[in-house]
Amino acid sequence: MRPSVRYRPVAGLLGCAAILLATACGGSGADGASGAGRAGDQPQIELTIATFNEFGYDDLYAEYEAQHPNIKIVEHHANTVDDHVKNLDANLASGAGLADIEAMEVSWIYKYLAKADKFVDLRQYGGDDLQSRWLDWKVAGATTADGKIIGYGTDIGPEAICYRRDLFAKAGLPTDRAAVAKLFQDWPSYFAAGRKFKQKVPGSAWYDSAVLTWEAMRNQLIQAYYSNQDRFLGDENPLLRKTWDQVVAGSKDGLSARLPAWSDAWNAAFRTDKFATMACPGWLLGVIQDNAGNYGKGKWDVADVFPGGGGNWGGSYLTVPVQSPEPEEAAKLAAWLTAPEQQVKVFKKVGSFPSTLDAYDDPQVKAQVNAYFNNAPVGKIFIDRARNVILKQHKGPRDGEINQIFSAALARVDNGKQSADAAWEQALDQADKVANTRAGS
Repeated sequence: MRPSVRYRPVAGLLGCAAILLATACGGSGADGASGAGRAGDQPQIELTIATFNEFGYDDLYAEYEAQHPNIKIVEHHANTVDDHVKNLDANLASGAGLADIEAMEVSWIYKYLAKADKFVDLRQYGGDDLQSRWLDWKVAGATTADGKIIGYGTDIGPEAICYRRDLFAKAGLPTDRAAVAKLFQDWPSYFAAGRKFKQKVPGSAWYDSAVLTWEAMRNQLIQAYYSNQDRFLGDENPLLRKTWDQVVAGSKDGLSARLPAWSDAWNAAFRTDKFATMACPGWLLGVIQDNAGNYGKGKWDVADVFPGGGGNWGGSYLTVPVQSPEPEEAAKLAAWLTAPEQQVKVFKKVGSFPSTLDAYDDPQVKAQVNAYFNNAPVGKIFIDRARNVILKQHKGPRDGEINQIFSAALARVDNGKQSADAAWEQALDQADKVANTRAGS
């Protein structure tokens, strides 16, 4: 896949035209599923799969069809997460039109866990037996409180710290990635190193964006916006406010380059000395290389560390809606697409980092080295980072919307448009209204 596109929070092309929402985006319809013909003695089955951006599955579809002559796979593709979700929600509300397999991004699968009755419990098709395939926290992200599994894990985005070796040298900081890792054992040490850096290199910021730093830190909280009972916590969560205060203090001290992620200014900054570090999931390496080009080669490196332990940004699941007329066949296809062997193939093709444990023993994954990042052993680094992610972070049904509110508030503070206290209170008020709005309205 092209991870630089996959995780951009912008809208794009719908997977199906609006006129087809109730029909063509659906599963194995009456005209094309179980009665459309025969391959040998087996009934011909059409399975639809709805994805967004780039999953890297094209070759896998052909391979699966070759192994299963009675199966025809049709992909409905949206270029962005936003429009895929709109399509999914419209078909879910109408009771018809969903694909046999619906992909779900990690940042918004939580709202569908609250609607788990609309999706097949994959345990009935072998999900219990397959659980050991994945990292525990990956399985937990698609598991309801009562143990129902609604999704098979695809890729993940374990986070490390990417840094500019040349700017570190200029500041008198170590440049060797093992020594750099020792600087960032927790977030206070990360911010402290940034303040030392600013004293030596006042013309460069420490990190690219307060919002992305907030995202990295918030994702480590077991509870951020919601209690385990899906009650909005608001001001009751001191850890959320502590995280906010740390990021706000960083902005006040000039640690943030104040660059909106994926903006033209952000893209161009990689070809300058605008900032020195960033929270860095594996898929972001390609973004850095694409944006920095020859300017950044040999300057960027990646350290096997993430402040506070582990973090994840990105990844998806494959779910099977109960609307599917072929749930068993759809579950089989989803299981095959997310098997270790297929995850390694996708990793080789588009760089999506595997979530299956057996994939980490594959030399093509664990021995991967990235020449652009000073021959960093990125396979080993991101395997280590994946194993350090917390087991289970609880996110409530409106978590994504609430996080957008807090991120926008922090951006206003970062850019000097609002005081930190006023932005916090405004975000609390807006988030409380969203959290207490009936789900699905």
